[in-house]
Amino acid sequence: MTRGEADGTGPVDGASFSTATRAAVEALLAPVDADLARRYPGEPATRQPVHTVYVPADAFGADTVREWGRRALEALDRHAATPAELARALGVPDDELLADVHARVRAKLEREPIEDLRIDFEDGYGPRPDAEEDAAAVRAAELVAAAVAGGGAPPYLGIRIKCLEASVRARGIRTLELFLATLLAHGGLPDGLVLTLPKVAYAEQVTALVRLLEDFEGRAGLPAGRIGFEIQIETTQAILGPDGRATVARMIEAAEGRATGLHYGTFDYSAACGVSAAHQSMDHPAADHAKAVMQVAAAGTGVRLSDGSTNVIPTGSTEQVHAAWKLHHGLVRRSLARAYHQGWDVHPAHLPTRYAAVYSFYREGLAAAAARLAAYVAEAGGDVMDEPATARALSGYLLRGLDCGAVDPAEVTALTGLDRERLNALAGR
Repeated sequence: MTRGEADGTGPVDGASFSTATRAAVEALLAPVDADLARRYPGEPATRQPVHTVYVPADAFGADTVREWGRRALEALDRHAATPAELARALGVPDDELLADVHARVRAKLEREPIEDLRIDFEDGYGPRPDAEEDAAAVRAAELVAAAVAGGGAPPYLGIRIKCLEASVRARGIRTLELFLATLLAHGGLPDGLVLTLPKVAYAEQVTALVRLLEDFEGRAGLPAGRIGFEIQIETTQAILGPDGRATVARMIEAAEGRATGLHYGTFDYSAACGVSAAHQSMDHPAADHAKAVMQVAAAGTGVRLSDGSTNVIPTGSTEQVHAAWKLHHGLVRRSLARAYHQGWDVHPAHLPTRYAAVYSFYREGLAAAAARLAAYVAEAGGDVMDEPATARALSGYLLRGLDCGAVDPAEVTALTGLDRERLNALAGR
């Protein structure tokens, strides 16, 4: 370090950068600054659900959320009524932590069993006569509007349409049009509305949906960009294009700011890679590769990731249920450790282990994360020297725990000295 640098007086010996060069550098980097701000706005300030529940459109009803909660509690009471029984099912210690998790899971299933619900008009619904799907799209929107108005809707809900491939394109567009128009006629679009576009292979399919939504918003008098959507990654072409580039990154760009999430489709993608049915799973190497590409493509863009689902259903004897629960619990914990904070659940009996895995993940690390964040804020040092990026991650971890009910505001504040507003600021939300 020179004397000028040390005492703050500036460069020594008359050496300096010219005003013209400084201006040239600013002019050179101004477009880069703007591009970074546009493409990488950072983590959204909204809550991310821990899961998405898929229900076929013909099975969706006014009591679906309540019924899933009832059936999930029934499964918990039948197969793991006590913390000790849950510990045996999951192969984890029967300790104070699990007793707390068990109580929180039960409360969650009573209070908010589903965080995100998708009414499925694609694979779970299948091909139907046009008149039948038309009626189902209108009915779904009417039920959604009634649930929102009555306070019984989950925080996020919407539909998955058929894809934009030629054979079903017109049908998917028609269902989307009827669903959105019916919502508008019954009180407007809910804040937690989510649309899912499946089986995307080319970025142009994403652009096509953007153009449709632009047209709808203009005709309905809605603000531009009001309607966003998730991109479902189920094809190999969505990961690696014929030009050797990561197609998923092009898809995020093609969404023009409307993409809210990337959802991994376990079984379609696995099949496309030639993985045999017995080995199609969220933890297959082919799945890990696809999700790693998705993760890097989405980092910093504000587009969130969701893992897929398991097709092993917790039904039958207690022994069978426990085996399915142990598998599901392990897969969810694995996803969380890899920063896939969301996944799919396809059966009510998946909910107890979804929340058990999520809650134990956030409660196990609560004290350590809070201590590190408190030390960072106080500039107190300690045995780990954290940087701003790590502070963002620590704050995000605590916020996710708060959002799903794994931890309470009072205990986070007691451990960190920080309220929700300060955590949001540290997390860059």
